[in-house]
Amino acid sequence: MPVPKRKRSRPRRDKRFANKHISVIEAALCPTCKEPRTSHQVCKACGHYKGVKIMQTSADRMLKRTASRKSKEARKATYAPPSQSSSSESSE
Repeated sequence: MPVPKRKRSRPRRDKRFANKHISVIEAALCPTCKEPRTSHQVCKACGHYKGVKIMQTSADRMLKRTASRKSKEARKATYAPPSQSSSSESSE
């Protein structure tokens, strides 16, 4: 099994790891909503990528939820349940 001939000095060892720094992620502006986003990624604010709606955002889900709740309330308001007195009369 191969074994190193000499011990590597600290500076020589540390040179190997000198360039493993964290790079800064550049932010670009979304052309649809003008929010900052990382390049080549779907915008988290509006869900668009290259001008096409790709994913549903939390704001979209909230709007859909409120619309469904309003429609349920409207259905409940239009539907009048039969009164209990009429149901008890029919059973006699």
